[in-house]
Amino acid sequence: MLLRLTLVLVLLVAAGGAAWWWVARPPLVQTAEVVAGPAVEAVYATGTVEPVVWARIGPVVKGRLITLAAEEGQRVRPGDVLARLDDTVAQAQVQEAEARATFLREDAARLRALAAREIVARAALDRAESEARAAEAIVEAARRRLDDYVLRAPTGGVVLRRDGEIGEVVDTMNTIFVVGEPRPLRITAEVDEEDITRIEPGQRALVKADAFPGRALEGRLAEITPKGDPRLKVYRVRIALPEDTPLLIGMTVEANIVIREEPRAVLVPAASVRDGSVFVLDGATVRRVPVALGVQGPLRVEVRTGLDPGMRVVTDPPASLADGARVRLPAGAAAR
Repeated sequence: MLLRLTLVLVLLVAAGGAAWWWVARPPLVQTAEVVAGPAVEAVYATGTVEPVVWARIGPVVKGRLITLAAEEGQRVRPGDVLARLDDTVAQAQVQEAEARATFLREDAARLRALAAREIVARAALDRAESEARAAEAIVEAARRRLDDYVLRAPTGGVVLRRDGEIGEVVDTMNTIFVVGEPRPLRITAEVDEEDITRIEPGQRALVKADAFPGRALEGRLAEITPKGDPRLKVYRVRIALPEDTPLLIGMTVEANIVIREEPRAVLVPAASVRDGSVFVLDGATVRRVPVALGVQGPLRVEVRTGLDPGMRVVTDPPASLADGARVRLPAGAAAR
């Protein structure tokens, strides 16, 4: 009985020791090397590719398209007719105004002859002549309105797009033609108002387009619109593109306007930074090192002070990890 009790006590002590060892043993951590590499600090923007010289052309009156005189890709000159709307009603209004003007003009001539013979009062002649002049003005205005039914090119260039078919009724909000020069191109983009003070014309822009995955495209910031949009809290910027850019008119793009470049920045995994510090591996222990961060990306961040390339830092440090704590490394990992 005594032997059995002694054996039980020994087992309990051993179990307690094993449990204590399990709890007190150093935590297992993963480490990564501090490296030197390029870091780019940039302001993000989204926008659309468009020509530098271009114009939207639409009707100034509502009507039905009866003629389309220009095709996509065709070069036009200023004033060239692009399309015509049905002006049947407007023509009838001109004829009506002309008939009334003719009647009033002849009536004024008749009264002028009578006034010369003092058969009618001078006031009646003055009234008739005034009405005749007003009718002539109405005719002139009606004739001018006929030109509203003709769409003309306001500037020379190439027909970049045509939206409309013969027989279609178009309104003043519709754009029927886009005319412009295919080159040079630019990006019109929007930048958040929080970032607008960090950029200025002349800065390089890195452009990404879904049509060219993995391809680095460049531009240069050319303009910043002085007044922002208070509702959307954005400012409009324009990025000039090189003559040989593969981007096409109308493509949507993402742009990063570069405000600082560091070719040999000190980089660590983003997951290694906790509360403004990293844990540096020092043999079998770790040191907590406060760091000043620079460019911050989703995978890596720039450390501007506190670390040197070649050091090893703990990635995803446990919440309980403390300065000077002992740690364990995975099998085969070197403690440096």
